[in-house]
Amino acid sequence: MTRVLNSIVFLVGITSVVGQAGGQGRVLALLENWSVRETHSVFFGQIVEQGFTVDYKVADDPTLAIKKYGEYLYDNLVIFAPSVEEFGGGLSSEAIVEFIDDGGNVLMAGGSNTGDALKDIASECGFEADEEGTFVIDHMNFDLKDEGQHTLVVSDASNLVTSPYIVGSSKSPILYRGVGLVTDSSNPLVIDILSSSSTSYSHNPLDPITTYPHATGRNTLLIAGLQARNNARVVFSGSLELFSDNFFSADVERFTGGQAEQSGNSELALALTSWCFHKSGVIRVDKVEHRLVGDTTAPEYYTVMEECVYTVRMSELINGKWVPFKGQDVQMEFVRIDPFIRQMMVNTGGKLTAKFTIPDVYGVFKFKVNHNRLGLTRMSTSTQVSVHPTKHDMYERFIVSAYPYYASAFSMMGGLVLFSIIFLHYKEEETVKQKGE
Repeated sequence: MTRVLNSIVFLVGITSVVGQAGGQGRVLALLENWSVRETHSVFFGQIVEQGFTVDYKVADDPTLAIKKYGEYLYDNLVIFAPSVEEFGGGLSSEAIVEFIDDGGNVLMAGGSNTGDALKDIASECGFEADEEGTFVIDHMNFDLKDEGQHTLVVSDASNLVTSPYIVGSSKSPILYRGVGLVTDSSNPLVIDILSSSSTSYSHNPLDPITTYPHATGRNTLLIAGLQARNNARVVFSGSLELFSDNFFSADVERFTGGQAEQSGNSELALALTSWCFHKSGVIRVDKVEHRLVGDTTAPEYYTVMEECVYTVRMSELINGKWVPFKGQDVQMEFVRIDPFIRQMMVNTGGKLTAKFTIPDVYGVFKFKVNHNRLGLTRMSTSTQVSVHPTKHDMYERFIVSAYPYYASAFSMMGGLVLFSIIFLHYKEEETVKQKGE
């Protein structure tokens, strides 16, 4: 009986481990058709090499589902179905937006035929794609393999957002053929990942330009991103071809001349996938401590004007391993309603420390760290403490500036004693009356 129980426990443990391993890095790839899997095989190979498990489905598959019994079946979505109008099964644009709200990550690619399904998702994320049939056109920055419409655009690496977490460090030019995007500049969560050049615009190359284009110049985006407040990440590329095997292996030959260069599409796609699926740009808080200078444990409360030490240990996910975070720009705040103290923390091997004097104000305070940097996950931590006023036996007994008042008080007491002595011991002389008077 004992052996049977041990076997059951062992099997349950193995199942739990397998479940945990399978619960990480699950990717659902929704395809326009099965040929996309072949034309983008290198891209999907990059995903598998990063340790993800990929399930391939056609976007209108009637059996589609990303949620079962209240639990999500996947952690990440890849949507390579630009023209889809409605998803199959129980999947919809609203369900994908809910998936993002619950912390899921989405990488999707459109094109000149972007359908309503992708446009609805993009609109909820702060992106807007141009009308059907339009392309990004650039008469000054196009590849010699272009067929005459100047829609095979060459974008320099200088047009990428300045964050190696998101786009890597490649300096090679990028080939692009697809629709133009615009974003709301007032949305702080949206990231302009790849902008077009100042000579580009978005329009249908077969139609005459009679109205102002939807997007022009640097406002024309090729790739846009979003990092939500729950750290869910979304990447929307206006070009499905950007991730294709042909563009990965293509040589870029500019219209303006110069030597042919290997395209940087492969490096960019790898960096985008790694960032979108939380393989890079991920930080966490391991431990938070606060204490008085010279002590080793946190006090029950602080007293005004005491010297305090606040420490946070942070880690960063690099190549699948958690290593000490090296950032030197982490700030802490000591807040009641507004910050009373804001100070840059000193990073020593992932241990960030701030030393300061408790302000001369008592009440309920919080130690707060709210680290929000481009490309990194948002990290926020707060610890509530109380600050008491100084006790009656902690004040100075004699203050130099109060000596005149001390002298005045003692002189009054001395005068009272002297007056009392004189008053008690003074006796008036009696006068003797004469006879006959």
